[in-house]
Amino acid sequence: MPASGPVARRTLVLGAAAAAGTAALGGTASAAAFGWSDDGANYVIDTGAQLVFKVGKSNGDLTSLVYRGVEYQGYGGKNSHIESGLGSSTVTIGQSGSTILVSVTHGTLRHYYAARSGENNIYLWTNKADTSVSATRFILRVRAGLFLNDEPDSYTYAPTAIEASDVFAKSDGQTRSKHYSKLRVADYTHVGWSSGGVGLWIVRSNHEKASGGPFYRSLLRHQSADGGGLYEILYYGQNQTEPERFGLQGPYVIALTDGGAPSASLFPGTLTTPWADSLGMAGYVGASGRGRVAGVGITGRDTAYAYTVGLANSAAQYWGSARVSDGYFSIPGVLPGTYTLTVYKDELAVHTGTVTVTAGTTTTLNTIAIPASNDPSNATAIWRIGDWTGTPRGFKNAELMTYAHPSDVRAAPWTGNVVIGSGTETSAFPCYLWKDVNSGIVVYFRLTAAQAAAAHTLRIGVTTAYANGRPQVVVNDTWTSAIPSPPTQPGTRSLTNGSYRGNNHTFTYSVPASAWLTDTGAYNTLRINVVSGSGTTSYLSAGTSIDAIDLLA
Repeated sequence: MPASGPVARRTLVLGAAAAAGTAALGGTASAAAFGWSDDGANYVIDTGAQLVFKVGKSNGDLTSLVYRGVEYQGYGGKNSHIESGLGSSTVTIGQSGSTILVSVTHGTLRHYYAARSGENNIYLWTNKADTSVSATRFILRVRAGLFLNDEPDSYTYAPTAIEASDVFAKSDGQTRSKHYSKLRVADYTHVGWSSGGVGLWIVRSNHEKASGGPFYRSLLRHQSADGGGLYEILYYGQNQTEPERFGLQGPYVIALTDGGAPSASLFPGTLTTPWADSLGMAGYVGASGRGRVAGVGITGRDTAYAYTVGLANSAAQYWGSARVSDGYFSIPGVLPGTYTLTVYKDELAVHTGTVTVTAGTTTTLNTIAIPASNDPSNATAIWRIGDWTGTPRGFKNAELMTYAHPSDVRAAPWTGNVVIGSGTETSAFPCYLWKDVNSGIVVYFRLTAAQAAAAHTLRIGVTTAYANGRPQVVVNDTWTSAIPSPPTQPGTRSLTNGSYRGNNHTFTYSVPASAWLTDTGAYNTLRINVVSGSGTTSYLSAGTSIDAIDLLA
């Protein structure tokens, strides 16, 4: 309904087509009270279901979120908003049929809230055009006491800060941080809480304007004694592997439910918004302006692993899973342009190519053949620790490190040497090596006479590094490798904030035959040291994450 009093801001006139397509989505109900009003400081939107929310007219903050008569928004005197709040902004509102749109303009940034008649959802889009505005996230701040938990990303129970101001330890030695989500972007569709018959969620967008690809890890939510926060991260500087992308990102959805998960119809890859086509949002491209990429299959795969196909250029990113049986993949909703196509075995790139996408059409690719040489696992090895997946999976403490600090009481000791042939080579080898913690770990192995008579290539794969940490090796305390140059890696924390994902890199060392022991009954030793002049101490000293280690035949 239109505002009953004077409206301080201009009211938008939306296209009539915005009223079309009222397909039922999660949280639908009677729409008898659908409309908006102006309370002087806020635009008040009633979805006609069980949700009423307010948007500040001066700054575009989400100032109130009332569901079933209960206020959920806010803590510490703070609202929900882009970044830490935009400040003075131009805020407008308009209604056309079944849709209400609130538009926020702050310099070159545009932010939008949309409500649909009869839904307990708020649809959000954010268009960051350049670096003039520091807008990398939307945070939904939630009042204290409504969704208490003690999960890894929670620090409700007043723990002690052990790193920066965002990693904490409880009295029992377990660690907590908002960074400890456990999840890669590809692993989740929504994040939130459920309690007392109410679910409060943010359903993520397709991340086409985000950076880092399908395996990127970032904070998703936090919980403290002051309240909780749910995030849609559009760009986050920690352990970031790609430049920032610009343009309209969304929709991401604030969804209220009866305690269950949000409807799958809201999930990225499923959600369609034809009703938004005529709303006039800056940078919006509807389904008709997008194309699809489909591949008939991928050969040369190791079927023990999942394969992912990614598309990326400077403007957008997308990904899809390859079918286990034959490698077929389909990636819809792609903006027109030319993309680098990458095939990942788990998280390791094993093929790259290019593909051009045209609006309204499907680009069909013939079978992609992965050359055997592209997968380092295919090389014949005398011994191998782990496997080449682009992850430290299987190594000691690897799973724990996606949701805990290395100092956590649950972590197995970071020291300890490894014997080839023991059957525990991978599980006994620590997933991370640091200069100040466990540098100098030794691998023991035997060689046959023929093997000891020849030079061999040693390979150490890493997934990321902190403070330029990289491995230098010593064989039998007689031969020492040169110090390798550091590969390009993110310059921020990684190993201590739940992420091993950086730029996969393989170090190779040509070990001469003179370095090996000629006694076939004796153990050769490989000592792996972490070298770097950067970093500080302990778990913030120079370090690296291990993918695989092998000695080639």
